[in-house]
Amino acid sequence: MGAQRNKKMEARDVRLDFYNGRMNSELPVLDGIDLTVYEGELLAIVGPSGCGKSTFLGAVDGLVAVSGGEIRVDGVRVDRPGCDRAMVFQNDSLFPWRTVVENVSYGLDIQNKLSKSARLDRAMSLVELVGLKGFEKHFPHELSGGMRQRVNIARALATDPELLLLDEPFAALDAQTREFMQVELLKILGRAGKTAVFITHQIDEAIFLANRVAVFSARPAKVQAIVEVDLPAHRSLDIKLEPRFRDMQEHIWRLIEAESARTGLITSTVGA
Repeated sequence: MGAQRNKKMEARDVRLDFYNGRMNSELPVLDGIDLTVYEGELLAIVGPSGCGKSTFLGAVDGLVAVSGGEIRVDGVRVDRPGCDRAMVFQNDSLFPWRTVVENVSYGLDIQNKLSKSARLDRAMSLVELVGLKGFEKHFPHELSGGMRQRVNIARALATDPELLLLDEPFAALDAQTREFMQVELLKILGRAGKTAVFITHQIDEAIFLANRVAVFSARPAKVQAIVEVDLPAHRSLDIKLEPRFRDMQEHIWRLIEAESARTGLITSTVGA
């Protein structure tokens, strides 16, 4: 038995239905999600397209109200957005009129808890953390897509959240940049010492980044499986070529493939 791990986030029997007023009907999206995220880990969530992964993350952030069950962060029930959580979306959503350091400091400016000089110091330390020292006075249009997402991550970290929520943050990047950003994210989270939940459609990305991978069923989503990722903490992209990595990738794909076939998202299995 290993040391007991502290629970950072708990979802218990989380259910969520969307009401369609025009059709006067309810669409069940989440159907009894039970999930725990432990302090210091990155938990990745994968599943069939449209299964409710992003909806669940929105519920954890407090942006979406659940229909039943509960979500707790550090033991406190989530019923609204809070400073203990920060979301990173697929699009960088930076303010084009603010420089890099001004974008990073935005949340601190809104909170107004620190002096102006302290906010600048905090923002500059995060600019350096994400590897953008020397670009602090650049505007978003002067940066590459990967650099803009680094700014986005730094902005999310600025208010020192307990839980970082990442909703397909690399989906809009080209394949090469996406691979490099996976490595960079592990470095950034390791230095910041943060707990994270990461949504992705890419199984290899989930395995490379995560301590554990939660596989959602088709909508209405349940947790179909939890896959422990038994890989070294310090990872390079070469690990994706190792047989155990490929075995995990195949296992998770088969779970998703079976769900997609069951619900008619695909009509036949591949390589069966």
